[in-house]
Amino acid sequence: MRVAFVGKGGSGKTTLSALFARRLARSGAPVVAVDGDINQHLAEALGLGADEEFTAPPLSARLGEIKDHLRGANPLITSREAMIKTTPPGRGSRLLRLLGDDGIHGTHVQEVCGVPLMVTGEFDESDLGVACYHSKLGAVELYLNHLVDGPGEYVVVDMTAGADAFASGLFTRFDMTFLVAEPTRKGVSVYRQYRDHAREFGIPLAVVGNKVTGEDDLLFLKEHVGGDLLAYCEQSTFVRAREQGRAGGELEPHNAHTLDQLRAALDARTKDWDAFQRHAVEFHLRNAESWANAATGADLATQVDPGFRHGPAALADSA
Repeated sequence: MRVAFVGKGGSGKTTLSALFARRLARSGAPVVAVDGDINQHLAEALGLGADEEFTAPPLSARLGEIKDHLRGANPLITSREAMIKTTPPGRGSRLLRLLGDDGIHGTHVQEVCGVPLMVTGEFDESDLGVACYHSKLGAVELYLNHLVDGPGEYVVVDMTAGADAFASGLFTRFDMTFLVAEPTRKGVSVYRQYRDHAREFGIPLAVVGNKVTGEDDLLFLKEHVGGDLLAYCEQSTFVRAREQGRAGGELEPHNAHTLDQLRAALDARTKDWDAFQRHAVEFHLRNAESWANAATGADLATQVDPGFRHGPAALADSA
């Protein structure tokens, strides 16, 4: 199952992404964490030390090679240049198993404190004025488009702040979206945008309150997000100690229980591969018409394989 952590900048979504991924990994579950934020801090939140380096190359640094691998022998995709971030898989495409023996997991994953991690890459000075961060997120979208994750397997993505995930349909690549909200007006400001877009496409959204200090905070969240409030985390001395570089201790029982509630909500979802592929095709056609046909000089609608059915059977066929 795939889950995105989203929310306003500073809400604590990176911290919760890391806590959730670590708890899954400690339970023995197969998990991959992906840092899809414009500010790349997930490795640090997972526990990468100040004197340690994350040396696996970012996904965006080898986008061409990733495209070549994923398009495989798909005759509808003629080149890496013709493959855009929304290009859906078809017959002949190479599909991925979670942490499988392939050129993507083998190259781009590095374990951080027991959690396999991939990163999109930072938005740096060389990108200013010539690229947008969505071009880096395109590698994540292609990865998720071609991944066949099974029961009890997890992908945890720390997304960009605000509503950037709506730019290309990336928000439809997840089985669940957790919106992290502080109990303030600014903290819940992103909620309505996500709620409306998620409901339009049948993507389940749940709010996770964060940094809650008392009953007033909890009542505020309930007033503003209603029944979408799934669980909440109290202000955490454990998290603060880790942020200050002090190791040791355990997450508070209430906050640990909240993480288990998130897992239970995610596990309760049923994977709908037909809907997943339908959304992939819909957003690919939207992007093709709005910019990609002109950018590539080709009709990218022809990349859609109407006979392709995503899921475990397609994975077996692509092996």
